Amino acid sequence: MSDGRQGRFITLEGGEGAGKSTQIGRLTAWLEGRGHAVKATREPGGAPGAEMIRKLLVEGPVERWDGTTEALLHFAARREHLRSTVWPALKKGSWVVSDRFADSTMAYQGYGHGADRAMLGELYDIAVGDFRPDLTLILDLPVDVGLARAAARRGTETRYESLPVAFHERVRAGFLDIAAADPERCVVIDATQGIDAIAAAIGDAVTKKLKA
Repeated sequence: MSDGRQGRFITLEGGEGAGKSTQIGRLTAWLEGRGHAVKATREPGGAPGAEMIRKLLVEGPVERWDGTTEALLHFAARREHLRSTVWPALKKGSWVVSDRFADSTMAYQGYGHGADRAMLGELYDIAVGDFRPDLTLILDLPVDVGLARAAARRGTETRYESLPVAFHERVRAGFLDIAAADPERCVVIDATQGIDAIAAAIGDAVTKKLKA
């Protein structure tokens, strides 16, 4: 769905407690200050049907689904998110900033749960096609720090947070592998820094990669 696209698609990725929501707010304001129309969104979710699927994924007991079932649900939500929210906004010329996208599925379901990664690639082709983010910012920090932050703001969406530490270590390793394999698209940001320093690093990356 890259044909006719005028806007840019930026995704923020990372483990639990990485601070993505805070930085999406900062990045949205920063881009708007440079004259861009911006649509902030999230996955799973970002469209009415996708938000319904989100509740199935992020709430309830950890044993509710296995990795393959989770992946199928994520890609169903992703397709609806793209069709209803992301692609229309890009066609209008807006920049879209998303809290998570397909790299999270590869990291969480592929690396974390051990779902077949080739199968995840096939699901991507079916649900998404040749569409890719223009830039992916991976907020990286030690798992214990991230889980402590997540626990401090604990709400009802605790299903993934409740998984074992070893799972989250595999997720972190997955994100770093994804970044190493695609350095043109991905930038790793040190999320142990203060909020302002992280925002500055994100701004530098967006400026360099996308000429914002």
